[in-house]
Amino acid sequence: MVKLKSVEPLDNNYLESLGFVWHTDSDETSYIANELVVLNEKEAENYYEAANELYDMFVAAGDYIVENELFHEVGIPFNLVDIVKESWENDIHWHLYSRFDLAGGVDGKPIKLIEFNADTPTALFESAIIQWAILKKNGMDEENQFNFIYEALAENFKRLVTLNESTEEFEELYEGWRFLFSSIKGNAEEENSVKLLQHIANEVGFNTEFAFIDEVEFDEHGIYFNEEKFELWFKLIPWEDIAIEESDLAMLLTQIVKNKEAIIFNPAYTLMFQSKAILKILWDLYPNHPLLLESSYEPLEGKKQVVKPIYGREGESVKILDADGSIIEGSEGEYDNHKMIYQEYVELPKDSNGDYYQAGVFYAYEACGVGFRKGGAILNNMSKFVGHIVE
Repeated sequence: MVKLKSVEPLDNNYLESLGFVWHTDSDETSYIANELVVLNEKEAENYYEAANELYDMFVAAGDYIVENELFHEVGIPFNLVDIVKESWENDIHWHLYSRFDLAGGVDGKPIKLIEFNADTPTALFESAIIQWAILKKNGMDEENQFNFIYEALAENFKRLVTLNESTEEFEELYEGWRFLFSSIKGNAEEENSVKLLQHIANEVGFNTEFAFIDEVEFDEHGIYFNEEKFELWFKLIPWEDIAIEESDLAMLLTQIVKNKEAIIFNPAYTLMFQSKAILKILWDLYPNHPLLLESSYEPLEGKKQVVKPIYGREGESVKILDADGSIIEGSEGEYDNHKMIYQEYVELPKDSNGDYYQAGVFYAYEACGVGFRKGGAILNNMSKFVGHIVE
């Protein structure tokens, strides 16, 4: 059973003063839960160690995919293969941040990887800022969390220049490079998440600008906004969407990277990690690893399992199947015709009301914080964010 502690919720005016404007769901209920998941120090440490170990495994799986040209198998669009390879083979293409979705980790349940949001992870603002603010506003010690996401991101921004674990030489090596941050128009969550990243980069010392994606211009010689060229570009636009919906842009970005005109974050190789098809590669490389669930491109015989699209989002087109293949839960969705992955089912931890909890562990050079999502057996865009406290 998930152990919870009730807290006084942050009022909407305060949330908006922090820049957090997506606080209310479409059914007029609060997106932020008025309770915290209670972890002990060992549970928090286990999440930290699991995410670090998993990241090393993903790097090994990435090497395996590139060396064996398995891009089609993991669903990399053909027009991104070159930029995936180019970014993988050049150390300047630094992975800024990501989020592991994990089952277990509380109430004695073992931690299991559900998937890795490596390219455009959501829940950054609430994990880095809001759950910390909940503790502070409730008179609790804000240090009592596994949450140094903000600090880890600041250090990782410096590593974009130093390319090293040590960031001491950042100011000496930084050459005034311009850093452009972009999201799509009309999505407050994505816009403010990007602006949080921009704020951190500003604090570190980068020269930054923000522009919506339709305001940015591209040619084979670089990336531009207001006729100014930018050496660094962060985009909260999934690589697979660029490949499918903006094929000309995919070609231009490949040329820009090959010509060393700009560096893009997160790098294109994170699409290999983002693809849920890599779960099968991981199982092949690390069979029966305690952090993994059996995964296959084909249905698992005689096992309760989850079938999900390799690039699906927000629980769309996800189904839970019984051992005989019958559907227990799930429905049709917009990704029904996409390539699917079959993953052994594991039940998420539950609270006394029967709600399920999934841990999201952020990674920026190392595991740096955890937050939780609460909802049904298949988490969707109506799931709630739940902070935590370590006691």
